[in-house]
Amino acid sequence: MISVTDLFSGCGGFSYGFKEKGFKIKYAIDIDLEFLQTFKRNIPECETIRIDLFNELFLKKISYTDIIIAGPPCQGFSLTGPRKINDPRNKLYSSVFHAIKKFSPKAFVVENVRGLVSMWKGEVFKDILSEFETLNYDINFKIINTAKYGIPQVRHRVFIVGINKSINKKFTFPVETHQKENFVDCESAIGDLPDLIYNQGEEVVDYKPIPKNEFQKYVMNSYKLYNHVATKHKQFVIDTISLVPEGGNYKDLPKGIGESRKFNEAWTRYHSKKPSKTIDTGHRNHFHYKHNRVPTVRENARLQSFKDSFQFLGSRTSQNFQVGNAVPPLFASLLAAELLKILK
Repeated sequence: MISVTDLFSGCGGFSYGFKEKGFKIKYAIDIDLEFLQTFKRNIPECETIRIDLFNELFLKKISYTDIIIAGPPCQGFSLTGPRKINDPRNKLYSSVFHAIKKFSPKAFVVENVRGLVSMWKGEVFKDILSEFETLNYDINFKIINTAKYGIPQVRHRVFIVGINKSINKKFTFPVETHQKENFVDCESAIGDLPDLIYNQGEEVVDYKPIPKNEFQKYVMNSYKLYNHVATKHKQFVIDTISLVPEGGNYKDLPKGIGESRKFNEAWTRYHSKKPSKTIDTGHRNHFHYKHNRVPTVRENARLQSFKDSFQFLGSRTSQNFQVGNAVPPLFASLLAAELLKILK
């Protein structure tokens, strides 16, 4: 089996997609304990290592690996935050460089926000690509909109793929399968899930899955629903959400209401017939297309293409971070399938 090491592994969305295609997930490395606990619950055969990747001692804790996958924290490069070239979080790329240099894997895949490509007029991205090329890799990259691959979420991310030049083969990204007219929408993804009007305190719900479309066939693999717990909002929040139409946001609210939040994503209600907005780590600004509440962890996990059997551990805040930070497993699986064609 082809082995994979996952740097900045998070909860395991990236690795889960590779596992689906038969790869052996060998190591997962992250600093967050709850993220790694979730990873271990869902990919128990993998060795999880808790260490700060600023600390290059992590290189001594792993042995040979065929593939390195990595999603370095994107806050330093994010379009929504301050893009500082000297942000310490940007330097976390050096841990990826050093791991590739030491182990010379057959291939690597790095994921980040699309703002990385244009940051500082593209100079940062050019430097990153040049560094990878000096390590003897053929590089390909693409800005991906996951909605074009059958995932019910508009999520733009850049993926960088390197193939060791000794393999002498070129990588091509998966072919897009969906366009705007046939995107998987929110209702198709989460419309079957039981309604939850308030916090019932149940992390596990008995469930009889009856798939109604191809996406549901992919995610419905459990007779238990995990992490499907509704938030109990204050009444004024419920009243405010109720005033936002499907697909609307704070601009649709009457004057004087909801003015504590005035930015592009504030008070955004999903549209039942469209993919969701990008799932973020905060979960406070997006609302269910029908119910006057934020989506549950399970609903957002569905929109990220996590299968229903995937369990998120830790606090509710941590679970939302885990979902929002993850690479959608379905896209990771499609990417892994293309790599398999080259490496088999």
